Amino acid sequence: MYLHLYLQQVRDVLVWKLDGLSEYDARRPLTPTGTNLLGLVKHLTGNEFGYFGEVFDRPAHAGAWLVDRTQSEDFLARPEETREDIIAQYKRSWEHADATIAALDLDSPGKVPHFPEGMRDVTLQWMLVHMITETCRHAGHADIVRELIDGRAGYHPTVSNLPDEWSEFHDRVEIVAREAARITGRPF
Repeated sequence: MYLHLYLQQVRDVLVWKLDGLSEYDARRPLTPTGTNLLGLVKHLTGNEFGYFGEVFDRPAHAGAWLVDRTQSEDFLARPEETREDIIAQYKRSWEHADATIAALDLDSPGKVPHFPEGMRDVTLQWMLVHMITETCRHAGHADIVRELIDGRAGYHPTVSNLPDEWSEFHDRVEIVAREAARITGRPF
């Protein structure tokens, strides 16, 4: 199933973004809102367990840090939570989600209690699309955070999907931005 394939591809990208980083770099916030690589993985772990577990009445025993999560706690990798443990838990969430995906039809019903009234009744297909969207969104965050840490960028270890001379491209984009500001009369 293509939906499942796309979900797995982007899951793998998120784990890859942690490769070779120090403990500090895996956890450090690089945006004013605290976005950090390991926190993104932890957040998506809870989403996978929830959207492919509780939503379809297939709860998993996912660990204490996934219980009573607040939004800020959701993205916080605590000092006692090792990177290895968080990644292992993320992969367990995949196994649980994959079992749900394998066991149910795409039109199987579920319920998301925190969705807005009138949108709480969902299907497995809806949750697959939702998780692909959610995971891709956070993979984009991870791309930017990783690039800010050490300049490493791209879609996959073997597929950069960036211009070969990206530093020259950066300079070209800056020139175009300045020219557009000048032409429109809306300076910096």
